[in-house]
Amino acid sequence: MVVDPSDYGSIAAELSASGCETSASTRARLALKAFTHTAAYDAAISGYLTSLGSEDEVLPETVDINLVKQATLRYGENPQQQASLYRPRFSEPGGVVSAEQLHGKHLSFNNYLDMDASTRIIAEFDEIACVIIKHNNPCGSATGDTMKEAYLKALSCDPVSAFGSIISFNRPVDVETAEELSKLFVEAVVAPAYEEGVFEILSKKKNIRIMKMDPSVKPDDFTAGLDIKTVSGGLLIQEADNWLYKEEDWKVATKREPTEAEIKDLVFGWKICKHVKSNAIVYARDCTGIGIGAGQMSRVDSAVLAGTKSRLSLEGAIMASDAFFPFRDGLDAAADLGIRAVIQPGGSIRDDEVIEAADERGLAMVFTGMRHFRH
Repeated sequence: MVVDPSDYGSIAAELSASGCETSASTRARLALKAFTHTAAYDAAISGYLTSLGSEDEVLPETVDINLVKQATLRYGENPQQQASLYRPRFSEPGGVVSAEQLHGKHLSFNNYLDMDASTRIIAEFDEIACVIIKHNNPCGSATGDTMKEAYLKALSCDPVSAFGSIISFNRPVDVETAEELSKLFVEAVVAPAYEEGVFEILSKKKNIRIMKMDPSVKPDDFTAGLDIKTVSGGLLIQEADNWLYKEEDWKVATKREPTEAEIKDLVFGWKICKHVKSNAIVYARDCTGIGIGAGQMSRVDSAVLAGTKSRLSLEGAIMASDAFFPFRDGLDAAADLGIRAVIQPGGSIRDDEVIEAADERGLAMVFTGMRHFRH
């Protein structure tokens, strides 16, 4: 059985040259293709029928994954590891898999992970936004009236860590922004488009990856809303964390209400905090991330680290925490730095203690009722 039209020519030539016979190796190769093709077809039917199941079942009883190689990557997380990029066989490429590379050297495994992280964050914003990613965490993030303003605000958070980063925009990159970008060593720039003259500026650096990606494409459109992780011996599958916030569900837990400006920053900080590795603390002011504590084993350590990393004054800033405070120490550490408002899920057995600490320090604190751990 021949299932791939691209094989027709070579098979015809082999039949003609060998008296209408094919070699054992050719038959083995064609058999593999045929069974792979029919298995994929059966998996597609099974997947569709599974999707028609009970509306009460978010996760199906069986999951059939059929992937096709999209690209061979430079290497994996480390140079000694091989890596490839795959996509679902029966769907059009989407998310970062659909990104078009306009310039630069081949992408690595880590490049794709960081591009995915940056585009997931940028998708949270309707306003002009810029996100700078390093090792799968945002080291800079901001909104602005212009692309240049958003970029410079994002860069101000941690310009040291931004060296060798991946930067995403949700608007076309203009010449003014490109001129600023050219001053920094960047692994990749991701944007929906590039205005006239931008490519000439950025491509002067031969290795920078210039990526074009439609910002309207949500990453989870192509993973059926599932988040899949490998563990030894199997897979963990969960719903993707696509929930963020509904301000009407927030509860002000303190005596002081947040101001209008603080609410704007609390919304911004909550969007960013959702994408930072746990335990996550984000300090923000003027819709700009100005201090980020990521991946620490204790929440108070993340609060202290976020302050240590900040190159700007934290006076009047807000703090976003991806989970509740088990003790008041994390909140006290932030208040000592000048934080004026806090957003967190709430739900600790010591919430009263934390609320009391906030009231003592004159802080406004909002409970969202929703946690955003990211492991």
